[in-house]
Amino acid sequence: MPPSMVLVVGLVALTGAVLVLALALTGAREGAGVARLLESVPRPDAATFVAPRDRPLAERLGAPLTRRLGRLGTLMTPSGAVARLQRHLDYAGNPAALPLSRVVPLKGVTLVAGALVGAGFCGLLGGAGGTLIGGVAGAACGFLGPDLMIYNLALKRQRELLLSMPDVLDTLVISVEAGLAFDAAMAQVASHVRTPLARELLRVLQEMQLGVSRAAALRALAARTTVPELRTFVTAVVQAGELGIPIAGVLREHAREMRVKRRQRAEELAQKVPIKILFPVLFCLFPALFVVILGPGVLQIIHAFAR
Repeated sequence: MPPSMVLVVGLVALTGAVLVLALALTGAREGAGVARLLESVPRPDAATFVAPRDRPLAERLGAPLTRRLGRLGTLMTPSGAVARLQRHLDYAGNPAALPLSRVVPLKGVTLVAGALVGAGFCGLLGGAGGTLIGGVAGAACGFLGPDLMIYNLALKRQRELLLSMPDVLDTLVISVEAGLAFDAAMAQVASHVRTPLARELLRVLQEMQLGVSRAAALRALAARTTVPELRTFVTAVVQAGELGIPIAGVLREHAREMRVKRRQRAEELAQKVPIKILFPVLFCLFPALFVVILGPGVLQIIHAFAR
């Protein structure tokens, strides 16, 4: 073999050896990197694992019992009551801690708990008959308890919507008159105002981003409220958009009307104060005054008759 050929073969062999060595080092680094990544992944600690048979009795029995009582509540709640609950949850703002899938099974748990509490309490007072009556009454109260709770939350939130309307409308008027479009004005209110109505406007914007028209999103807002003033405002805005009426004038008129109604509500509450304070004064303050004023005279009369 000529010397030049030997030199070429040697160079090729040397280059191949260098490539193999480089690939081996790279694979080692990658393997080390993968090993480090696997080491960084949290592994379940064998010391913290508790077998089902070693768990507390309350935990082993509580979860299955709660699931079965939840099925009982679901079976005993008719479809009309479920729809009414969903409507009241919409009025309450659909709180994250109380979804419909949790409220309906909760009725079964409260039904059994109310029956046990009522039967035990009335059994101590009235014997066997009291136990039966108390169990039935407690079961009824427990079954209707979640409905009353949701209804109360809905009333409070609708009241907050009504009270926050003047400030939100004033902010919308200022934003629109400053040159913003109505959608941008709603975005400003949703990002800078912390009221239930601002959260409702944020939901309207989110529905519009999903492809719902502004009129349909606003009508959905009106369906989620029982406040007549808010429904009137939504109707006026939708009609203004459909008929091409300038939105600034509609917002200004409704803001002025809401300020007038807020002043009227404050005057109405102020006029109710004397009536509300009458009974506490009559039953709490007057007896004490009578004792202080007439007490010494009555004691003197008693001593005079005694002598």
